[in-house]
Amino acid sequence: MILRLLVVTFAVLCGIGASDGPTKTLRFAAQGGLNSLDPYALNETFSQGTLANVMEGLIKRDENLKIVPGLAERWEQLDAKHWRFHLRRGVRFHDGAPFTADDVVFSAERARGPNSQIRGRIPADAQVVKVDDYTVDFILTAPNPILNYEWETWLIFSKSWAEANGAVHVQPASATALNPSALKANGTGPFMIASHEPGTRTVFKRNPNWWGKTQHNLSDVVLQAIPADATRVAALLSGDLDLIDPVPVQDVERIRQSEIADALVKPELRTMFLNMDSFRDELLYSNVKGKNPFKDARVRKAFYQAIDIETIKTKIMRGMSQPTPLMISPLLFPLAGEFHRWPYDVASARRLMAEAGYADGFELGMDCPNDRYVNDEEICQAVAAMLSRIGVRVKLNVMPKARYFEKIGPKRYDSSFNLLGWTPSSLESYGVLTNTVRCRDAEGRGGTFNFGGYCNPHIDALLNSILVEDDMAKRNELIAEAFRLLHHDVGTIPLHQQSLAWGVSRKINVLQRADNQVRFEKIWMQ
Repeated sequence: MILRLLVVTFAVLCGIGASDGPTKTLRFAAQGGLNSLDPYALNETFSQGTLANVMEGLIKRDENLKIVPGLAERWEQLDAKHWRFHLRRGVRFHDGAPFTADDVVFSAERARGPNSQIRGRIPADAQVVKVDDYTVDFILTAPNPILNYEWETWLIFSKSWAEANGAVHVQPASATALNPSALKANGTGPFMIASHEPGTRTVFKRNPNWWGKTQHNLSDVVLQAIPADATRVAALLSGDLDLIDPVPVQDVERIRQSEIADALVKPELRTMFLNMDSFRDELLYSNVKGKNPFKDARVRKAFYQAIDIETIKTKIMRGMSQPTPLMISPLLFPLAGEFHRWPYDVASARRLMAEAGYADGFELGMDCPNDRYVNDEEICQAVAAMLSRIGVRVKLNVMPKARYFEKIGPKRYDSSFNLLGWTPSSLESYGVLTNTVRCRDAEGRGGTFNFGGYCNPHIDALLNSILVEDDMAKRNELIAEAFRLLHHDVGTIPLHQQSLAWGVSRKINVLQRADNQVRFEKIWMQ
């Protein structure tokens, strides 16, 4: 590893680019592929992170996830409600068009339009004003000290390209045939799309005209979807693949012992949790009619206390998870140590069910992906078995992530009970709370990704205060109070932060980001 780092450092210092050596093709496999090339159509970490190799935001994050300049070379706050961004000059899109303020203004409107899943990146009432070709102002109606925290994955579109290709408006991620930007892309990033087969295979090629400093030696990247864990691992160990994500927890040591590959493991920022539909008056998938058991906090707490999180950690995750009482990684919230999970207690859970009028339990449908998170299907199976101890008879509905997010996601919310993972792209607590806990309506206005529809007006009031508070100590206390209310009311059931595990060929050097985004520009192959 030290030798590889020295080689990379020498190459970068000498200015050696990808075109100066032999062709280097990175062969990369994930559980699922890219279903759409439109980064506004699906707010999902894998899609957003992969497409950030092709398109770019006004900011970037470095190896420590600190904000650094991207397409904006600098920015300033003229006052608490007036931000000014100075754009990088000389940048061109892959089709040769220059990047200017017109593209930023257009992208802001597109991001806030119908069907966009990244509407929360930019305040709905903010004015986005072109000052000149390389200056853009964001004029807010209220202070927002974290305005640009999520902008690494607010990826900028070319206005002229979108207009010429019928991609002015966002189409749902499932409507690929109706949306040109779902099948092709035009960005400013270090890689370009060479070919794309939705959900199956995408080929990227190096952008020789990228504005940034080249720190890779790849000529192209072939990304393919391989849902079967065993197949991914076998391909890595045979040398047919250079990078796989994720590594099944049971295969980490086997890969580490091989001569051809290694397993890179570190804590991930993603939190896994369960959503319960407390929005509807009657559950869609249950034998309980005329009422909704999840509207009773006692039922929600019973579900929580019936789940043996330590068994999930040891048996399902093989120790590669950290049980959590919060919806955010403790690495991202300084007051996380004040919180503790409700104890695993089946007897207490049964009493709560009886008090709520469900001593005999009830039937319930549960939706779960099988190609999105580490051991997602196995976690759902374990939860179903544990809930049977309190009389809840779970019928699992397991499916690939494309169908899964279409079913349980914005506008449809076609689920009574489901598993979700969340890494806040802002890398702070407001981002996760406002997206997954804030009250919403049936159309998703409000907390768009609140897939259980839980609503607590007191939490919403706190979120409104958190957003404008720039004193970090006061801000953290407000966040803690919101988490206390959520914990007491059991609005969701936090499970754990999963570990990040990649399988890599020993001939590559790769930056492993804690948010599980793979940056091709940070990969060097021997």
